[in-house]
Amino acid sequence: MKQDRGKPSALVPLKAKAKLVVASGADQLLSRIRPEWQAKGLIRRTKRLLAVDPSSACQRLLNAAIYDLRNKILIAGIDIAKEAASRFRLPSITKEEDISENYSTSRIIDLAYRIGILSRTEWKKIRRCYDIRGDLEHEDEEYEADIDDILYIFKNSIEIILERDPIEIIRVDDVKELTDEPTSPIVTGEILEEYEHAPGVRQKEIVEHLVNSALNSKKPDIVRQNSMELLRQFQTITKKTVLVEVGSYLQERYKKKRLDLVVMKVAYAAGVLPYLKQRKVNDFFEAFYEEFRRAGYQWRHFDRHKKLFDDFEDIGGLIYCPKEPRRKIVLWMVLCYLGEPGGYGTWGRNRKVFYSDIAAPRISQLFREAKSVIGPDFEEAKSDKMARAAVSYTPIARRLESLEDLISNDT
Repeated sequence: MKQDRGKPSALVPLKAKAKLVVASGADQLLSRIRPEWQAKGLIRRTKRLLAVDPSSACQRLLNAAIYDLRNKILIAGIDIAKEAASRFRLPSITKEEDISENYSTSRIIDLAYRIGILSRTEWKKIRRCYDIRGDLEHEDEEYEADIDDILYIFKNSIEIILERDPIEIIRVDDVKELTDEPTSPIVTGEILEEYEHAPGVRQKEIVEHLVNSALNSKKPDIVRQNSMELLRQFQTITKKTVLVEVGSYLQERYKKKRLDLVVMKVAYAAGVLPYLKQRKVNDFFEAFYEEFRRAGYQWRHFDRHKKLFDDFEDIGGLIYCPKEPRRKIVLWMVLCYLGEPGGYGTWGRNRKVFYSDIAAPRISQLFREAKSVIGPDFEEAKSDKMARAAVSYTPIARRLESLEDLISNDT
């Protein structure tokens, strides 16, 4: 009988490959896998295979990672999976068995990405692992996996999937419990993390619930205040696509109505103000400028200034104010900040300039925050005849210089 000369020669590189893989530290990565998998003997079996057949060890490890992804999707919720499948044209999902039994490996990877378990970068890496596994299953004379391929599967399967605990997806009911508290809600780091990693579908449900609660005049004041506070805390970790969608939702809701102060405060707290129609936003700020004008910038009207600035800051201040109304508001603030000559009366003996103690520090802060956008407005305000007349008095001229310092790029 003729001896098969191919097999003995094939065993040598296989053993050499196994030694190189072990020497590379791949087996040490296995210790990072979550305890629940360690209890199933995955590490023990993979280590045993790694020493004799690293390609098979990789396939076993990736299979475990895909199984783990299926379970994480089920933990996230069938409702989220169903919505994501429909939105991104994946096979329909109506029951848990569709995920646990009927979805292919490739589709599971895509679904995990679409509901937020994998980031886009992670999705690409796991897709690449899946492609490599396909090559490993069909190793022959034309293709033989190298050390880099094997290490790539080990590293990414563990770091992206098997090392991480399933993420509990925050529910709308969880948020409702916080808004219904009789005191200000305590938002823990765990809640923020769950919200940040929640898929867009769930974030949108939560933000819309909070927006509706904050706008509902029939709700108790504490519920509306708590809703606003949660919107502020969630704003920076809400997905941009969600902000756009909620902006469209608000826009449609007030399609035939003027934007009022309450709506603008909610829109700003939610982070959706930039996604409202700018024509309506411009009309609102034009009307708000009239509030400034009626209050008056003279120091004697200081008692009107607190609420005025509270409301203005609650809608984003100068940063979100459109150009035309912003130009007029900046002039009002400059004149208010400059004040008028003092030095007389009981309170003026040691005060050379009279100005609103309430408005001045608020104006400083608003100018500091918006210095990147109000430069031209400030230059125009400086040339206004009332401003030029005011700075003829040296102590007031110094106040103008301090404002100029606030918005200077050199400061």
